[in-house]
Amino acid sequence: MKILDRSGRGRSASSDEGESTAAVRLDDVTHEYGTDSGRFGSGNDRTLTALRDVSLAVQPGTIVGLKGPSGSGKSTILHAVSGLLVPTSGTVELLGTDLTALSDRERVRVRREHVGIVFQRFHLLPSLTARANVALPLVQAGVPRSKRRERAVELLEQVGLGDRTTHLPGELSGGERQRVAIARSLSTDPDVIVADEPTGELDTATGTEVLELLTSLGDDRAVLVASHDSATLAIADDVVRLRDGMVIEDAG
Repeated sequence: MKILDRSGRGRSASSDEGESTAAVRLDDVTHEYGTDSGRFGSGNDRTLTALRDVSLAVQPGTIVGLKGPSGSGKSTILHAVSGLLVPTSGTVELLGTDLTALSDRERVRVRREHVGIVFQRFHLLPSLTARANVALPLVQAGVPRSKRRERAVELLEQVGLGDRTTHLPGELSGGERQRVAIARSLSTDPDVIVADEPTGELDTATGTEVLELLTSLGDDRAVLVASHDSATLAIADDVVRLRDGMVIEDAG
């Protein structure tokens, strides 16, 4: 599978260089969910296969899009990369560390230090200001209060919200809330950003602004963007198509 870096040079995910430099690597990842469809102990439990033998690599400074309909496995890949789930089989490496071999506590630490997450529905705490929402990961990391405030204000200014630092999420537009969410994802200066349908709740004009912001993040980070929207996927250097949990085509 060929992955492009931001300079446009192609790299093979199977090459020695790709193996040594990939920020994210999935090798033969399969993930199954158990579903209890039976009643009163009838034993009709089923298994849903969300991913089946998925392999891909993402280099630093590269934006990779994950394309597919609902249920194709896009979000499951993002959850595996961010350590929110451990796949049933296969390996998930982040910066050379096999997440599947870590304890729950170790995965949380790696996620806090190295992964920024952008959700479709923002996931901002409604009772906290924009500044406090952005600073929240730094609270968990034990950063002193004055440094947290300084970093949060700096990031909000970078995303064009320097005059909204004390506003609550309910006082912000959808685009502004998503920019707060992006600023929050950057608070720990992560090496990897994962974004799940980042423009799904936005109108076209606002979505374009958010996409421009996401594009700027790919200069030195690995970025994975899951979407079914062609405009969102247009910012990617490469697009991986998924169907029924399997990679069906490398559209890059």
